[in-house]
Amino acid sequence: METTLANFIRALRNANVRISPAETLDAMSTLELVGYRNREELKRSLSLVLPKTIDDKETYDACFEQFFSFKNIEADIIESSIEPADSETVDQGGDGNTGNGQNSDARSPQSPNKKSKTKKDKQDSVSPKLTEELGSGQTSLATSTLGTLLMTNSSVELTLAMTKAAEEINIRDIEVFTQKGLYTRRIMDRMGLRELNQEIANLRASSSIPDRRLAQELTRRTDVLREQVRDYVEKQFLLNADITGRRLREDLLRRVKLSNIEHRNFRLTQEVVFRLAKKLISLHSRRKKNFKKGQLNVPRTLRRNMAYDGAIFDLHWKSVKIDRPKVFAICDVSGSVSNYARFMLMLLYSLEEVMPKIRSFAFSSDLAEVTELFKRNDIETAITKTLRDYSGGSTDYGQAFADFRKNCLEDLDKRSTIIILGDARNNFGDPKTEILREIFNRSKRVIWLNPEPQHSWGTGDSEMRKYSVYSHQVNECNSLLHLERIVNQLLLVAS
Repeated sequence: METTLANFIRALRNANVRISPAETLDAMSTLELVGYRNREELKRSLSLVLPKTIDDKETYDACFEQFFSFKNIEADIIESSIEPADSETVDQGGDGNTGNGQNSDARSPQSPNKKSKTKKDKQDSVSPKLTEELGSGQTSLATSTLGTLLMTNSSVELTLAMTKAAEEINIRDIEVFTQKGLYTRRIMDRMGLRELNQEIANLRASSSIPDRRLAQELTRRTDVLREQVRDYVEKQFLLNADITGRRLREDLLRRVKLSNIEHRNFRLTQEVVFRLAKKLISLHSRRKKNFKKGQLNVPRTLRRNMAYDGAIFDLHWKSVKIDRPKVFAICDVSGSVSNYARFMLMLLYSLEEVMPKIRSFAFSSDLAEVTELFKRNDIETAITKTLRDYSGGSTDYGQAFADFRKNCLEDLDKRSTIIILGDARNNFGDPKTEILREIFNRSKRVIWLNPEPQHSWGTGDSEMRKYSVYSHQVNECNSLLHLERIVNQLLLVAS
């Protein structure tokens, strides 16, 4: 009990909430009275003895929600590895098993009239190494400890196993962001990854098709679990990193997933964004007329050197005018990707000096232009209004592309660069790829930035594989570092 509270107070101190030893003792006395059973009661009780100012209380609320929260890991694993299709029972291994992960067919044959529906092109949702077509049918039972957890509905046990493993490797001792991979591997090893890898290798080598089906499903779920462990390590670093290392924290905020940045860190993240913009401006700031040296402008050179009695001191070269690109930013601002849209728009509109022609659009279902909103308001206010007014509704990329074609197709030319930010999850609606193809043909570049990891592209309701065909450049983009690199490339091409 005391260890958990001490770790929570440590997190508060790292978030710049000043807590004295006397207040720590008061918090321990409070905890003895209320315990951990009622979460809301614990939150209210500790808020009476730990935070003092209004800002402290806001930070306290954010820290408490992060520290005393547990994500349903297993639900994400299930969602990424099955199709939420219109079937009677959901297929988790390409074999018609029920939703508990362990195939009921392994215990009793399934009658033909009870077979669940499977997607015809199931292999599109897995990585290239897992594209062996095995058909539907039985799968074997996992034997390793981690494999059994992954293949059963054990969300609580899986979450507890990850938390226990993190405690055993002292996750709170993480000091620099570059240790994220190290701690992720240590947690996975503690959870039983080595035993699981050996089991997968044996299953792949087996001549039994049910064994190889199980190997495919275990590999899928292991990839998703690894991503979840990475997210957990990132959040623990944000929660426990030393606040005095401001430069280290800023470097972290450039690399951490934007979806993992809490509201209390927005102001610091904005400062990082403005510094990135200033850096990019200094690298790329130049007049619209760039001089391409190589061919001498003789008349102008002679005129400019008449004052020197014919001596040639100033050489002038023929110049080529290079226009800045017309940038169209199309942002999915639905709840799952709103933070990514927030910081991309912030970075783009901070680059007005070197990228003046920006038209921005926001959508979750219907698309709306918000360019004037950014002209009339400061960046932060405009972004807040954009997310407030246009983030509702069911995500529909097909409708958004139709609206964009209706309003902007005639404005597109070979100087136009289209930046699309979104996860391409279309809720199984019509993707209308023919519209994106038309935009692709009329524009200089179409850049798609997807905040999801690549192994998730094409899974579930994602249309990323269809959209990527009509994109000049497709990038995984979920951090400020990714944004910085992509915008830097855009400015290099423009200049």
